[in-house]
Amino acid sequence: MVKYISDKTGRFPLRPHYQQKEIDDECEQVVTVFLQSLYGVVEFPISTDDITRLIEQRVHYLDPYADLSEFGADVEGLTEFHPGDKPTVQISSRLTEDDRRENRLRTTLTHEFGHVHFHSPLFERDHDQLSLLSVDPQQNIVVCKRDRILDAPSYDWMEWQAGYACGSFLMPKSHLIRCVGEFAAGVNVIYPIETASQSGCDLIELVAERFRVSRDAARVRLSRLKYLGKGQGQTPLF
Repeated sequence: MVKYISDKTGRFPLRPHYQQKEIDDECEQVVTVFLQSLYGVVEFPISTDDITRLIEQRVHYLDPYADLSEFGADVEGLTEFHPGDKPTVQISSRLTEDDRRENRLRTTLTHEFGHVHFHSPLFERDHDQLSLLSVDPQQNIVVCKRDRILDAPSYDWMEWQAGYACGSFLMPKSHLIRCVGEFAAGVNVIYPIETASQSGCDLIELVAERFRVSRDAARVRLSRLKYLGKGQGQTPLF
């Protein structure tokens, strides 16, 4: 059952609080069920087309060619909630139309899906109270800037949760653990590995290739799960 705590940002009376494990478990379950339903097997990387199909099952409309410039030059995704109906998601056309930005497209798509999956109930639950508290027509819109897609500060809890979910959808924990285990079998390492070390760079590269994500996305995910850091202590592979 979701735990709710006071929302210090003032946007909601209460907001959901998720442990990392809760997000990891939920995201892996969602992706596993989806891929099993399509192919009967679960393999990664998940394709960009399949990410799109997953989102389209849960939203009223997905626009991957949106012009989001009115919200700022650094805005790459947007989710708008419609209480009583499914959300709509918009992705900047700059990502979709540039093959060189496919990794950013994949992370932005899954980031927005994180909002859809984890935050839709919040907007439904607080709709009546929000209507009384605010006349802001953008109250139900979540605008996502490039520098917070992967690694938002914890006080920006909606972006932090969606960013963590993004990594969990693209690099589910059990599959990432197997990848890290394969790496550890070939080299003598103790976790966490120093991020800037050769072993750290090699592990980032391996994860980025295995799951078709950027090196930044791989680094953030590995750091969140404590496989990368300052090189002190040891992290078990489970």
